[in-house]
Formats: sequence, structure tokens, C-alpha cells
Amino acid sequence: MSLRTAVAAPFRQQGRDRLGEGEFVVALSLDRDWFSPDQAKRLVDVATGRGLLDREDDDLVPAFDPDAVNVPEGFTPDESILREQSTFERALEAVVDAGVDKRTAVAAINERQRGLEITIEAAAVLYANEQGVDVGPLAGAVREDLLAGEGVDADADVSEADDADATEADGADANDEEADESPHDEDTTAEEVA
Repeated sequence: MSLRTAVAAPFRQQGRDRLGEGEFVVALSLDRDWFSPDQAKRLVDVATGRGLLDREDDDLVPAFDPDAVNVPEGFTPDESILREQSTFERALEAVVDAGVDKRTAVAAINERQRGLEITIEAAAVLYANEQGVDVGPLAGAVREDLLAGEGVDADADVSEADDADATEADGADANDEEADESPHDEDTTAEEVA
């Protein structure tokens, strides 16, 4: 289950739309016995970094509607949600959370990566966008990585279609300078990362 589910649980449990950080940590560690207090604090940091929680004064406020998140009976989050996820993992998780089968998503992402000769991250963001999943902040991160030269094969031949597809993934306008840069990373596939 997702980080979003773990973040939603304390707010749903308390029936409130803001909690003090201490209340949030107690709800996750003592009330639910999901994490140690230190791990619960780490979850706050990860969730804040991912844009799921906002800090307002001394309170934590969810950046989404916790009541819209199903917290299944007997749910226990995996400790893996406490680590930072790659852009690919975050895009894949968003697509799966939206109801797409994980294997289907991974296959489609790999297909786009190979067909468009783009990084796995760019392919994941493009696929999420095609599925109507909002991954705007991730698209921006992919674009920044591409412009910084990460995952770019400078010897690759770039067509205008490749540039338009990469630009469509983040909703930004392409310009002539960016057309010279092409995201290539055929060494990593979604199956290897997932």
C-alpha cells in the first residue's frame, strides 16, 4: 500500500484535517504500532518532501483529502515507504494507485522507453500523463534532469517527434536549444527497477 494511505490514517482516525506533529507520530507509532517514533518522524519528512503533507505553524496538514483514501481493515504499511523513491517509482506508484495493473504499466513504460529512446523516468511520466494521472511535479524533475544532462546520450540522433514527446510529458514548450538534447537510457528498464 502507498505512503498516501499511511499518511491518511491518522487524520481519518482523529477525524481532523490538521494534527500536531507529535499527535501524528503517536498515531502511527503508539496507537497503530506501525512504526517506531523515529520511523514515524521519517515518514513525516518523506511525506512532506513528496508533497503529501504541509507544515502550517506547528501542525501537519494533508495536501489531499484523507477521507477520499481507503485505509483497509488490517492495513499495515511496509517500511519501504520510509525511503525516498526514484522518479520512476513515484510515477509508477501514482499510475498503480489510479487503478492500472502494475505489470501492464511496467510493460507500457518499457515500450515507450525503447520506442522513444528516452529515460525510464521520462517514459514513466509520459505514460502516467497518458493515463490521466497528474504527475506534474515529477515531470518537472524529469525535465530538469534532462536539461542537466543526466541520462542524455550526446551522440544520439534526435528527431523532432522525440523532442515533442518528451516535452509533452511535462507540459512545457519545446525550444530549439532543447531539441539538441535527447534523453537516452536503454540500460535500465522498468522491470529492473520495479
